[in-house]
Order: sequence, then structure tokens, then C-alpha cells
Amino acid sequence: LHMGKTMKEDLTVVAKYINKLYPPEFNVFSIYAELYHNYFASQAKKNAESHLEDKDIYLLLSWVHNFYPKEMRKDHALAMELDKVKLGSLLPSSLSKELENKYLESEEVTVKNSLSRCLDKEIQRWKEDKEPEKLNGHFQSELLGIFVIQSIYSSQKRAEDISQAVGEELSRRLLRELPAFLRSYRDAFEDFKEKSKKHTYYKPILIANINNCWNFREYTEKYMAEKDDIKADILSTLADIENSGFDVLLQQLFAQLKPMYKKFTENKWDSSSEIMNEIIKTTSKHISDFQTLKDPFYRAIVEKIHARLVKEYIVRLLKRKVSLKTPAQQQTLAQHISKNAADLEAFCTSNGSQATWLNSALPKLAEIIRLQDLGAIKIEVATLATTYPDIRKRHLEAFLHIKANLSRSELKSILGYLADSTACTQPRAPLFSNINVS
Repeated sequence: LHMGKTMKEDLTVVAKYINKLYPPEFNVFSIYAELYHNYFASQAKKNAESHLEDKDIYLLLSWVHNFYPKEMRKDHALAMELDKVKLGSLLPSSLSKELENKYLESEEVTVKNSLSRCLDKEIQRWKEDKEPEKLNGHFQSELLGIFVIQSIYSSQKRAEDISQAVGEELSRRLLRELPAFLRSYRDAFEDFKEKSKKHTYYKPILIANINNCWNFREYTEKYMAEKDDIKADILSTLADIENSGFDVLLQQLFAQLKPMYKKFTENKWDSSSEIMNEIIKTTSKHISDFQTLKDPFYRAIVEKIHARLVKEYIVRLLKRKVSLKTPAQQQTLAQHISKNAADLEAFCTSNGSQATWLNSALPKLAEIIRLQDLGAIKIEVATLATTYPDIRKRHLEAFLHIKANLSRSELKSILGYLADSTACTQPRAPLFSNINVS
């Protein structure tokens, strides 16, 4: 600092006063500038070749790449004169590179150790079974969700303050560390999930950990290239944590719904409105517990519930428990299904589900039951297969068991039509492929 200040002040005096006392061909300013630069560079080289602490390496690199070329040599009083003088860098490029590598290796280890300590502290907090903090009504872990990203980000910014190239290299190295850290986090989360089910704040801790993933997602999306393999690795690990948490949060609800859905076939769809009301009431109680999830995760879990409610209803329709011979009976069942579908859609939409792709499944199935004309049934089957291309012959065959007035040739004709229409199409989201037909 003393050398830099002295050089800057003295060269300013040379530029303003001394330079004009000599003829231009004497190049007085150049001579002074070179002498000062050579001395400064020799001192910098001497320091670089001695044993330096990490903070000293950072400071010296800051002088080489930042303070000296930008703060001193671009000073308004000196810039014009210094531009005429080819002074070069304070350090030879080989020595500068050596220091940069030392700095990068040290910073990488520092951040890695910091993240490891952070995870250890977080695991300890899970064991203490305390309610997580809340921010804007959402459970969160400040330590994991915020501190980890801040550690990486602040380290990157410090490196960028040395030079853009050093910043980019450190970013590349740290982003390589993030997948390994997240895998350790996922493993620790799985361990907690399995061993701590009797904790008082088990569910809030699960929710806080799901919420933590959002900060990592935002950071990854912002700083990583779209086709980067590391990005895919990070997002995959985050999805593992999120889905694993969702599965546990939904276990109790889905277990309670199972016997309710069985009532549809046990009662041959009589009292189906009452059964659906019971399903909606039970689901509503659970959804209120999920309000502490961040909005994207709340929507995701509601859409998982939406998909499960539709899927379980379809499962009951494919059980071959009901076989109706008359059009009037089929008309009545179609009306029940349409009413249930409308109630289900209204409930899920009012609770934030944006999975609109699910809404036409049950009405289309109801329409197939209602229709009696073979050509009209085929058109409706084709429409269903276009919307849900993962439907297969086994699904449709089980479903058409309801329509007991179809002849074997008519059934074969409808099934053949489905096979043709679904041959080459992949579903955008699975519905029927998750349903096994017994």
C-alpha cells in the first residue's frame, strides 16, 4: 500500500510539473515510470517467491490483476502518460499463474470444508427435534438453504475481484463441488427420514428440507449452462430430495384414501357423491398442512395429489367389479362419474393444482360408458388415446368390461382401433402407465 501510494503520488508530480521542465525527447515520465515499476515489480516478485498465507496470496493477486493496472495506472492524472509506456505486469505470467493455482486450490478446500461443517451442524439440529424457522410462513433452514449458497457466491465474487478469468475458474471448480455436497445432503436426509419418524417436528423438518432445494435450484438455473452435465446431476439430486420428502408427507393421506376408493366398487357406484365428498374432506385436512411449503413445492405436491386422486378413481373403474347390460344403467354410471370428476376438478383447482391435463380423463371415460353407437365410441376412444397416449389395450379391455352389451366382435374392433392410434406416441406425463391391470 505504501509503495503504491508513493508511486501514484510521485508519478502525478512528474506528470504535472517535472515532465514539462525537460525536452520531449528526454522521455522523463517514461524513465520515472519504468524505474518505479521495476522496483515495485521486484518487491512483488520477492513476496511471491516467499511463503505466503492464503490471505496474502489473495492480496498480492489483487494488486497484480486489479489495484495496480486498474486503480493506479488508470488514474485520470496518469492514464494518458502511462498509456505511452509499456510497463507490463507486476509479476511474470508463470509466477502469477502459480499463485493463482495456489489461491484456487486453497479456496476450493476452504469452501468444501465450510459446506461439510454446515451439513454437520444441520444434521445436529435435526437430531435436537426443534421446530424449524419460518420465513414468510414457510419452514426453512437458514443454515443450509441460505448459508451454503452465500458461501459459494461470496467466494466467487472475491475471485472475480481478482480477475474475470480467476473468477470463472473458481466458479467452475465450486460448481463441481456442489453435486458431491448435495449427494451427501441427500444421504443424510434419507438417514434422518428413516430413523426419526417419531420426532415431534418430523414433518416440519421434512418440509424445511424440501424448501431448501429451491435456493439450490435457483442458483443452479442462474449460473449453469443449460446442457451442462453437472447441472443435470444437481437438478436430479434435488429432485430425489424433493420427491423423497413428498412421498413421506403423502403416505398417511394415500393410506387413508385407499379404503374410501374401494367403496365405489363395493357399492357399485351408488352413493358415489357421498364417497367423493369424504375423499375431498380427508384430502383437504392434509393439504392445509402443506401450506408451509414454498409455493412451487406446494403446487407440486397438490398436483401429485390431483394425479393420485384421478388415478385411484380409474383403478376402481378397471377392477371388472361392475358390468352393466342396459344403456340406462350405463347412462346412470356415466352421470355419477361426470359428477365425481367435476367435484374432483373443482377441489384440486381451488387448492392450486395446475395439472389441467388430468381434467379430461374421467369425463372421457364417462362418455365412452354413455355412448351406444360403435362409431361414436371409437371416436371417443381415439380422442382419449390422443390425450393419454400411455393407455394400452389391457386398460381399455378392463374398462370396457363395464359395457356388458358389447359383442365380442365390437370389443375386438374397438381394441384394434386403440392399438393403431397409440403405436408411436409417447406421453408427456404418465397416467395409465402407472396403473396395473389385474
